[in-house]
Amino acid sequence: MAKIPPGVGPKFPQVVVLVGATGDLSKRKLLPGLFHLSTAGFIPGCRIIGVSLDDIDADRFRAIARAALDQFSHRKAVDEAQWTAFAEQLDYVPMSAGPAALREAVERAEASFDGESRRIHYLSVPPSAALAAVRMLDEADLVKRSRVIMEKPFGVDLESAVSLNRRLHEVFSEDQIFRIDHFLGKEPAQNILAFRFANGLFEPIWNRNFIDHVQIDVPETLGLGQRSAFYEQTGAYRDMVVTHLFQILAFMAMEPPTALAPAPISEEKNKVFRSMLPLDPKDVVRGQYTGYRSEEGVDPESETETFIALKCQIDNWRWAGVPFFLRTGKRLAEGQRIISIAFREPPKSMFPAGSGVGAQGPDHLTFDLADASKMSLSFYGKRPGPGMRLDKLSLQFAMNDTGLIGEVLEAYERLILDAMRGDHTLFTTAEGIERLWEISTPLLEAPPPVRLYAPGSWGPKSIHQLVAPHAWRLPFERAWRDSNNGGG
Repeated sequence: MAKIPPGVGPKFPQVVVLVGATGDLSKRKLLPGLFHLSTAGFIPGCRIIGVSLDDIDADRFRAIARAALDQFSHRKAVDEAQWTAFAEQLDYVPMSAGPAALREAVERAEASFDGESRRIHYLSVPPSAALAAVRMLDEADLVKRSRVIMEKPFGVDLESAVSLNRRLHEVFSEDQIFRIDHFLGKEPAQNILAFRFANGLFEPIWNRNFIDHVQIDVPETLGLGQRSAFYEQTGAYRDMVVTHLFQILAFMAMEPPTALAPAPISEEKNKVFRSMLPLDPKDVVRGQYTGYRSEEGVDPESETETFIALKCQIDNWRWAGVPFFLRTGKRLAEGQRIISIAFREPPKSMFPAGSGVGAQGPDHLTFDLADASKMSLSFYGKRPGPGMRLDKLSLQFAMNDTGLIGEVLEAYERLILDAMRGDHTLFTTAEGIERLWEISTPLLEAPPPVRLYAPGSWGPKSIHQLVAPHAWRLPFERAWRDSNNGGG
C-alpha cells in the first residue's frame, strides 16, 4: 500500500453519521468511497453509523454495504480481510428509533477510540428531508465537534435558498457546513487552478484581450431512470447549472487568490458571482427531449426542461465583453464534460487565400473534466511539402501519460476527506449560492418556452443561433488522441 502523505487526511478519528445510508448515492459512491478512504489509511480511525427510513438492523446494513462494494467499486475486488475490518466499523440506527438512539450509537462509536474524535454528518437525502435530518442531529446533541455535508440543490430560487441557509444557521455555523459539488472534487477541475496560476505561459493571456469566448459543455447520454418525479420539480437549470456549471465557471474566471487556502479561494469565487450580470431569458434556450412527458411521474403537459443552453457575462475588468456559453442536458448525442477556451484570431493575416488559415476556427485550449483528465491546445501549423498550406494541429496531455492515474481519488472521496479536514476550498458558500439564485431570478420568473429535441441529438436547433457567430466545440471534429490515432 502506498504511503499516505502527511496532512492529506484528518488529524482525528471520525464518526460518520450517514443519513440516507440505504439510498442510491450511498450505495454507488459513499460506501465504496468510505471503504477506500478507511482501508487505504487516509483516516486514522473511522466508525460509520447508517441512518435511513428502512427498519433494518446493523447486520442487514452490512449486507447492503457489501453488495454496494461488489457492484459499484471501481477498484480491484474487495479484499476479505479489509472487508472484515470495515464491517466491524459499521452500525445502523433506523430513523424511527429517534434522536436518543442515534446519540447512543455515536457515543458508543466514540468510546471505541483512544482520545479525541470528530463527527461528520453526511445528509444523502433530498432537500425536502434535509432540515428534518438537521433537527434530528440537533435533538441528539450531535452538533458539537461536527461538520455537515449537504447535497444539492441548495434551494430552488433566491427565497428558498435564503430560508434554507437561515434555518441551517440556527443549528450549524457556516464553517461547519459543506455544500458538496462533486464536479469540483474531480482532479481536472482542480488542475485548472494549477494550470492557470502556476504557469507563466498562460496566466498573462487569461483575459478579454486574448480570449474570445468560453464554452462549458456537459451533455449527458443518460435519461432520468427513477428520477423523473424529482426532476419534474427541478429541471436541468436547477439540477446542473447553479450547482455545477457555474462553480466550474468560477474556477475558470476567478482572480488569483492571495493564498492556496479555503477562505481566499472562496472569496475570489464569490467575486466572480457578484460580477455576473443577471441572466437575460433571451440568451437562454430550454429544451425537452421527445418522450419525456410520457415518463412515469411527469405531467403530460410538462414545461420542465431536460436541456439548457445559455450565454452569461462577467462584468469585470478581466472578462468584460467575453461571452460564456454553457450547455447541459439529458439524452444527448454524447456524454462529455469539457471547458473550451477560444483565443482571439490575429487581427490581420499575411497568408494567401486558400492557405487554410482560419478555416478550422480559432485556436482552442480544451480541458476534459472526465476522471482521466486530458487537455488539448490546438493551433495552426504548416503542412509538410511545397507551398504554404496550414493545418490544425494540437498538443495534448492525458493524466494516463504520467503513470499516476492510480493515485487519483474519486470526486466524493476527495470531498469527504476535505470535509473531515475542515477544508472548504472545493465547497460552495451561502453567499455564493444566494448570489447565483439572485442572478437567476429573471430567467426563473420569465423562462422561454421549451423546444423539443430528438433523443440522441445535440439539443434544439436554436442553440446555433445562441452561440453565433461562433460554433459549439462539441461534437469534436477530431477525436482525442490515443497511442494510435491523431486529432483533438
